[in-house]
Amino acid sequence: MINSANYWEKRYKRGKNSGSGSYGRLARFKAEVINRVIAETKATSLMDFGCGDGHQLSLMTPLPYVGLDVSRTMLATLRERFAGQPLFRFLHPDDLPGDLRCDITVSADVIYHLVEDAVFEAHMEDLFGHARRFVVIYSSNHEEPYDGSHIRHRRFTDFVAARMPGWRRVLHIPNPYPWNPDERAETSFSDFHIFAAPASDG
Repeated sequence: MINSANYWEKRYKRGKNSGSGSYGRLARFKAEVINRVIAETKATSLMDFGCGDGHQLSLMTPLPYVGLDVSRTMLATLRERFAGQPLFRFLHPDDLPGDLRCDITVSADVIYHLVEDAVFEAHMEDLFGHARRFVVIYSSNHEEPYDGSHIRHRRFTDFVAARMPGWRRVLHIPNPYPWNPDERAETSFSDFHIFAAPASDG
């Protein structure tokens, strides 16, 4: 089985970017949705679980932001690139303080890359555990036999229903560019799923 963290560290060390989902019309769509959530909820902080190469961040509304990534190579690049932006912090998940929470947490194009069960579960626990008000997930949401590649589709809403009591999905936004294998760089199998915290935490 592929080690998901090693996959991204090696990819970034080779000079590759975060992939087509972080560029072009897909990146613009993701930014439009996330920026709308920020505006409509009047959020004052955001934590991004899988910030990648930072291109997606460059399209987002600037606010106090914590970007997490498993690649220490990319984290060093991001700290240098955004050195003049005091609102931004970049951390490895192992260095994330347990008591740090943000109004919104985001997992965009990450879940289907977490091929190991334990890594997927830890990601979900952290994603919801560090959110004060809303969780924004952009991913596929169906089960598919795992083929040993760096992609593993999961019906993550089942995990939320079973393990995140009180959290409710308040919005599902289908992707306007659904997956087409003949247009891999311009389409995606991910949709947006937005969850609101239990009333006592909202």
